[in-house]
Amino acid sequence: MTRVASPVLIVPGIGDSGPGHWQSRWQNADPECVRVRMRDWDYPVCEEWVAAVEDAVRRLGPSTVLVAHSLGCLAVANWAARSPARVRGALLVAVPDPGGPEFPTQANGFAVLPSRSLPFPATMVASSDDPYSSLDFARGWASRWGCRLVEAGAAGHLNAASNLGDWPAGQALLRELRDAAAAT
Repeated sequence: MTRVASPVLIVPGIGDSGPGHWQSRWQNADPECVRVRMRDWDYPVCEEWVAAVEDAVRRLGPSTVLVAHSLGCLAVANWAARSPARVRGALLVAVPDPGGPEFPTQANGFAVLPSRSLPFPATMVASSDDPYSSLDFARGWASRWGCRLVEAGAAGHLNAASNLGDWPAGQALLRELRDAAAAT
């Protein structure tokens, strides 16, 4: 049986992911990784971000695996609740709490989260000292969305400031999702 490669759609959070962020490092190292294009990375509007994810998924096709960070996770969850298009899976890293005190005020339309299960396999990764979310929040939403939860310990917001480099543990989680997608 020939396995078809699963393209990876990188969905960064607010401000995009800079060159030191693991998402950018993965994209630079893997030609199957494509970054979603957003009109405005600094003043995100949920409807626009959902539309951008929709456009990218339609372009890449149903074998796509999503890799979202922070606000990008909320865009993916909102997209999944609204779109008939499907993907093979998602890695959701550092899902922020829109009701939390550190949630960015310039993010528009992300306050209400869809509460039904995601229609594809997903792994959520959460840190015990993420300033944008608590483990209790992550545990609750992982359960609601039907995600496997991986607790990463004290790793901050799991971003460039966390000094993860290429983040081998995250690469292993992505590999699991891609292998599962290729097997179906």
